[in-house]
Amino acid sequence: MADLPQHRIADADTLELGKLQTSLLNELLQDCRTYLDEVDEDMVTRAFKFAYLAHQGVKRASGEPYYLHPVEVAKIMAVEFGIDDESVVAALLHDVVEDTEISLEEIRTHFGDTVAQLIDGLTKIMGVFQSRNSKQAETFMKLLLSMADDIRVVLIKFADRLHNMRTISHLPRQKQLSKASETLELYAPLAHRFGLFKIKNEFEDLCFKVIDPNSFKFIARKLREKKESRETFIREFMQPIEEQLNEMKFSFQIKGRPKHIYSIYRKMQKQQKPFEEIYDLFAIRIILEGEHTKEDCWRVYSIITDWYTPIPKRFRDFISVPKANGYQSLHTTVITKMGRKVEVQIRTRKMDDIAEHGLAAHWKYKEGNREGSTELDRFVMWVRDVLDNPRPDAATEFVKDFQLNLYQDEIYVFTPNGELVTLPKGASCIDFAFEIHSEVGERAIASKINGKMVPLRQKLRIGDQVEIITGNKINLNPDWVDDVVTHKARSRIRQFIKQKERKIAADGREIWEKKARRGKVEISDQELTKIANTLNFEASQDLFYDIGTGAFDVNKLYQLVKDFKSKGRLEREQTEQERITDEEFSERYRTTARSVGEDKALLVEGELANVKYSYANCCHPIPGDEVIGYLSRNGDVKIHRSNCKNALHLVQTDSERVVDVTWARSIDTQFIAAVKVIGEDRVGLVSDITELLSKSMKTNMQSINISSEGGMFEGLITLFISDLGHLEDVMNRLLRVQGIKNVMRYE
Repeated sequence: MADLPQHRIADADTLELGKLQTSLLNELLQDCRTYLDEVDEDMVTRAFKFAYLAHQGVKRASGEPYYLHPVEVAKIMAVEFGIDDESVVAALLHDVVEDTEISLEEIRTHFGDTVAQLIDGLTKIMGVFQSRNSKQAETFMKLLLSMADDIRVVLIKFADRLHNMRTISHLPRQKQLSKASETLELYAPLAHRFGLFKIKNEFEDLCFKVIDPNSFKFIARKLREKKESRETFIREFMQPIEEQLNEMKFSFQIKGRPKHIYSIYRKMQKQQKPFEEIYDLFAIRIILEGEHTKEDCWRVYSIITDWYTPIPKRFRDFISVPKANGYQSLHTTVITKMGRKVEVQIRTRKMDDIAEHGLAAHWKYKEGNREGSTELDRFVMWVRDVLDNPRPDAATEFVKDFQLNLYQDEIYVFTPNGELVTLPKGASCIDFAFEIHSEVGERAIASKINGKMVPLRQKLRIGDQVEIITGNKINLNPDWVDDVVTHKARSRIRQFIKQKERKIAADGREIWEKKARRGKVEISDQELTKIANTLNFEASQDLFYDIGTGAFDVNKLYQLVKDFKSKGRLEREQTEQERITDEEFSERYRTTARSVGEDKALLVEGELANVKYSYANCCHPIPGDEVIGYLSRNGDVKIHRSNCKNALHLVQTDSERVVDVTWARSIDTQFIAAVKVIGEDRVGLVSDITELLSKSMKTNMQSINISSEGGMFEGLITLFISDLGHLEDVMNRLLRVQGIKNVMRYE
C-alpha cells in the first residue's frame, strides 16, 4: 500500500464530509441502530471520519477509494455479527495503526481501552493466515491465542477477509488463486468451528467461484432454473403443516433455502452424480419465534412426522446434545407421498441466531449474563487446550491436524459415570483416553465399550459408553498415530515418536564417534551432512538413526569418510538435468517475465517458443479450463487446472513460481479427457457408444472400460479432445444414447 498522508485523530473532529461520505456514514449508523443493542453514535462518527481522513488519496486494486474497505468491514461487523459498537469502531480503524503514524496510545486516548486492545490484537495477527510452511504453526497459534483472549479480534479479521473476497475480481489471477486457496484452507474451517455457518458458506462459495468458475456458473444456473419449481414444492409441502401450527397458536417463520453451491459441488464429486441426481439441494427450516421453548420444537417435529414418513437414520437431535460450537436444532428427513426426500430443520429464534452467527451470538448472550455462555467458555477452553499441548515439530503437520479437527463431524460418547464426551467422527478409544486426560492416554493398556473388552484401536460410535484401563507406566505405542484423529492424541504420540527417534539417533552417533576415534578419523558435521546427502539421507541425523537401528553399517560410513578425506571431495553422480542456483533461477524467471510482459499472460501455445511447457498428469487440463502455470527449477512450465489440489498447494507453498497462463486462440493439439457414464445395461450398448464417438463425432477413444451388475452398468471412457466445448458436446450426445442416465467428467 502507498504511504498514507499523515493526520492526527483530532483533525477528524472538524472534518466536513461530502455528500457521498455522509450517505455512507448514515447507512452505517442505521445498521448499528438496527443490529446492536446500543450504540455510541458519536464514537462511530468520529471513527468513520478519521478512517476517511487517514486513507485519503489511497486507492484499492479496483480503483475505488481505500476508505470504502474499512467502512464495509464495519458494516459486516454490525450486520453479520451484531456484537457491539466498539468492534464496529475497531473495524473502521483496523488498518490505521499499521498504515499510518497514528500510535496505539492515541487510539486509546480517543476511543478507549477496548478499541485499542482490539486494534492491537489485529495488528499482532497481521499476516497470520499467510501459509508459508515453517511459519504457519507459530502464526496460527498466535491467532488462536488472540481469539481466546477476545474473539472479536478474529471476527473483525473474518469481516476483513470476507470483504476482500467479495471484491477479489479486481486482483490478478495468480493473487486471486492464492487468496482463495488460503481462505478455503484456513478461514472457512475456522468459521465452521466457530459456528459461523453463514460466513463459512459464503467463504466457500466465493473461493469456489475463483478456483473453478465454470463449475460454479453451471451449478448457479441450475439453481436459478429450479428456483420456481423449488418454491412451489416448498409451499405445497408446508401447507398442511402451517395450517396445524396456526391452529396451535405457534408463532413461526419458514425458510426454504438451497444449499450453498460449494456443498452441492462436493456432493456431486463425492457421489459421482450429476446435478439432476442430487436430491437434497435444499432444506426447509422452521424457526419458532418469541418465547417458544425446546419442548415446542419437539411438538413441531411430531406434527411433521404425522404428515410425512420420517427416515430414522437421518434424524439428528442437536438440541439435547448440541455440537461443540453450540449449534442446536432438530434435523429430520421425511419422504412425501410422491417419494421425494425432504430435509427439515426445527429450531427456536435463539437457536437460529446461534446457528447463523455462532460464537458471535454466544458473546452477546454472555455479555447479558444470559444462557449461552457455557458454550462460549467451552470453546475457549478447547482452544487453550490445543495451545497447552506440545505442537508437532513440523508446522504443516500441526495445521493439517488442526484443520482436520475443525471440519470433522462429531460423535457423542459417555464415560462410565455418564459424563458426555464430544469427539470427531472416526475417533478411537485412544482418542477418548487422551480427551479424558493426557496421562490416561499415555498409560492406557486396554479398553471397554459398553462393558465389553475391545482393542484400544477400536473406533467409537454415537452413544458408546467407554472405559479406559490404565497401567502404572507409560504405554505409548508409535503405531497408534494411524489410529487417532484428535490433535491432542496425535500431537503427544508424534512427540513420543520423535523422542524415541532422537534417542536411537544419539545411540547411532555414539557408535560412529567410537569408530571414528579408533580409526583416528576427524570430520565436521557439515561434511557428514554432505556424505549423508549422497546416501539419500536428508540429514546426518537420519543416517545416525539407521546406524542406531542397525539398518546401516557403520563400517560403510567409515570407509566413505576415509575416501572423502583422502580425495578431498565426494564422487557425485551427475543428475539428468543440471540444477540451477537460486540466483540463476531468479534471473531466468525475470527473463521469462520480461518476455511475457507485465500486462500479458503467458500463452500455452504460440508466442513464447523459448519457454518449454507440459501438461500436468494429475488433472489433465484441456483448452477452456481455468489454468495456472508452475515454473520449475529448470525453467519449464507445468500447466495445471486451477481447481487441481496440487495446483492449489503450489499457490500456497511456492507462489513466486506460479505464473498466469491463458490458452491461445487456436491450438491444433488433441488432449486426454475422461468421462464417466452410468445407466441401464443392454445388448449393443458398447457398440452404440463407440459408433457415436468414432463415426458420428469423429472423436478418437484411448480406452473404454465398462462393468455391469444387476442390470446397471458403469463405464469410464478416455478420449482425445480438442477443447472444453468439444468435451461438453460429447457428454451431451452420450446422454442421448438409449440406456445412459448420467454422464460426467471424470476427475
